[in-house]
Amino acid sequence: MPEPAPGPIPWQTARVVSIRAETARAKTFRLALAGPSGHRAGQHYVVRLTAPDGYTASRSYSVASAPDGSPEFELTVERLDDGEVSAFLHDVVEPGDELEVRGPIGGWFVWEGDTPAVLVGGGSGVVPLMAMLRLARRTGHSALVHMVVSARTPADLYYAGELAGPETAVVYTRQVPESSSRPAGRLTAGDLAGMVRPDVTAYVCGSSGFADHASDLLVGLGLPTGQIRVERFGPSG
Repeated sequence: MPEPAPGPIPWQTARVVSIRAETARAKTFRLALAGPSGHRAGQHYVVRLTAPDGYTASRSYSVASAPDGSPEFELTVERLDDGEVSAFLHDVVEPGDELEVRGPIGGWFVWEGDTPAVLVGGGSGVVPLMAMLRLARRTGHSALVHMVVSARTPADLYYAGELAGPETAVVYTRQVPESSSRPAGRLTAGDLAGMVRPDVTAYVCGSSGFADHASDLLVGLGLPTGQIRVERFGPSG
């Protein structure tokens, strides 16, 4: 007999364990479910808000934390001024509150932690890649990954206190710290040189323009398109 098709992923209640600021416009929400999250690095959850009159709004947010078998996971959310969900999360939600979530979701943009990978993120596109980096570091597989993050300025860099390491590099496009030897500017092939080899899979996440540009650079460096996995995002409140 064939295996039955999997049913829809159910909604669950998640308790807000803690909230911390990443930048002036981004916060990380640590949530806890009743049972193990079961997420893989690169997946996302949908958060749903329901108003007293029954109106609902939902948005998808990438998981930033590494899989560890626990009920807890982290979502990093950028606040958009006209965002229904992000503004509520930033301005109203407090530790101890409960949220409706559905997930984990996604199977294409996933890294299992045991193969060579190049991670290229622009702005908030670093979030799912951070789950991959954290997984690599937690399991002692840091040598498998190389990560390049593009940010406008040092103040816009997510996870600034944690990113630095021999497997990571940061490209600033508008303003650089005084200690930087690289001038401000868009991501270039030179920033990715040396990371591309025949056995790697590249994970690219960012705006549509950034994702297209980064993918073109990787192809130009000789990486086949079949080894490039892309996740694009647009404004999502």
